[in-house]
This record gives sequence, structure tokens and C-alpha cells, in this order.
Amino acid sequence: MQYDLIVVGGSFAGLSAATQVARARRRVLVIDGGQPRNRFAAHSHGFLGQDGRTPADILGDARKQLLAYPTAIIVDAYAAKAEAAGDGFAVALEDGKTFEGARLLLATGVRDTLPDIPGLQEQWGKTVLHCPYCHGYEAAGGPLGVLAVGAISMHQALLIPDWGDVTLFTNAAFEPDAEQMRALDGRGVKLEPARIAACEAVGADGLVVRLEDGRAVRVKALFTAPRTSMASPLAEQLGCAFAEGGLGPIVKVDELQQTSVPGVYAAGDAARSMTNIAFAVADGAFAGVAAHRSLIWDSF
Repeated sequence: MQYDLIVVGGSFAGLSAATQVARARRRVLVIDGGQPRNRFAAHSHGFLGQDGRTPADILGDARKQLLAYPTAIIVDAYAAKAEAAGDGFAVALEDGKTFEGARLLLATGVRDTLPDIPGLQEQWGKTVLHCPYCHGYEAAGGPLGVLAVGAISMHQALLIPDWGDVTLFTNAAFEPDAEQMRALDGRGVKLEPARIAACEAVGADGLVVRLEDGRAVRVKALFTAPRTSMASPLAEQLGCAFAEGGLGPIVKVDELQQTSVPGVYAAGDAARSMTNIAFAVADGAFAGVAAHRSLIWDSF
């Protein structure tokens, strides 16, 4: 095998995994397409020791630190195909160049699909947000909105009042029942049943939600739960099993972050429902350790 481990995806989970294997003095290759999920966010929050830094700066430091290990290599390219090859795996780039490794780790992430509302995508990561633990503190202290996409939006609507006064925009996607209404009332959440026509930025720290009936509601931030899909076809190509993650499919892994395909591991947003940088780094570290150990145990 050319490499002991090939990691596809050079964001937080992938670099974390690769670092563990490089520190074990094993040959590790990271293939990175340069499209991290949180590239739309200006700053990262809640990640120990890195609070307030840009995601790009954190990743830049992580890449430099990984490449300080002589057995680590990063290739900036998109991995187009993966398949079993002998006792390991082969990963092909878009230009056809192929690498082989004894183990394969998928840290390929997911792609977010927002509700089809004009102006929403343009504000994604700015005033249209998903995780209050990542961005809620900065948006706190004023009116906040939750854009419903289904029953799962009850979770956000009941959680986010700790950061501000919340309006739940049901937008014909969700109608709370009597019990849910009591819960919303208990948290002081206002209900807005009118459909949303568009969202417009107001300066750098606000959003106007324009309703179809002509009214406009000003919020500091609008939280929503985008649907997710695999950002890469590799897991499907390899025959990995999937599970339903609540907002979309995720790669199914066991307690060692191994997929249903022996020798293939997965970590980060592609393999978990609840996501943030800290979780991705932790999953990646564990997956890297597990992949390294498998190289040893499987030799006996």
C-alpha cells in the first residue's frame, strides 16, 4: 500500500484524524477539495482555545501542524471515486490520478439545502444560522426568529429563547398541536403563521423577514434547520450503510467510527446528526486512532 491511511476531507475531522496517524509515524494522505461546510461563517465560536477565530485560520494552522510530520501529505484536489483494491482501497482524483491506502477515512461532510426563500442563502452563516451554541451569544439580546422546516423546528424554538425573544415562523411547514403550543407559550415563543416572501439584510447585524401579507418583522438572526445531503459520493460508491440523521442521511458507523465496510472509517458531519467543530475534531481523533490500531491488530 502506498499509504497506511487515506483521509478524504481536509477540514476539522479529517485533519484531526490524520494528525493522530502521522504522530504514530504512519504514512497518511489527506485529499482536500477545499469546501469546508462552515466556509460561510466569518468566525468560529465555542471551540476550546479558538473562540472568535475564523474557520480558515484554524484550519490553516492545523494544516501547517500536520505537515510538520514527515509522513503526512496533503493533496488539494477533489476525490471523485473510491473502491476496494487488493487488501486496501484506491481513491481517484478528478484528473484520474489514483492513490492507494490500507485504510480509508471519509471526512467528506455534508451539503446544506436551505428553504427556497429569496435572500436566505445570501445570509447563510451571517444572520441566517443553524446552531445557537456556535452563534447564539453574538446574536443574543434582541428579537430572534426560527424558520420552521417541520416538526424538528420545535427543538430550535424551545431552545433559542435562552438567547433572546423568539418568533417561530411556521411558513406552512409546521403547525404546532395543542401540547406543543403550551410548550411554546411556556418559553415565551410567539407564533407567526404567515408565509415568508423574502429575507433582506439590514446592515451587518440584522435581517428583515418580509411576509406575503406585506408585513415586515425585524430580527437580529433567523435560525433554521437545513436539509443535508452527502457532499461526496464516495460512501455510496463503497457500499457503506446509511442511517437517517434527522435532517438527512448520515454514514452509519460503529463505536470505533468504522462504517459497514471493513477498513473504511467515517468522521465529522457526514457521520453524525448533531454537529459542530468540537464534535468533528473529537470524532476525527478517535477515528484516526481506531484506524491506526486496526493496522496493528489485523496483522496478528
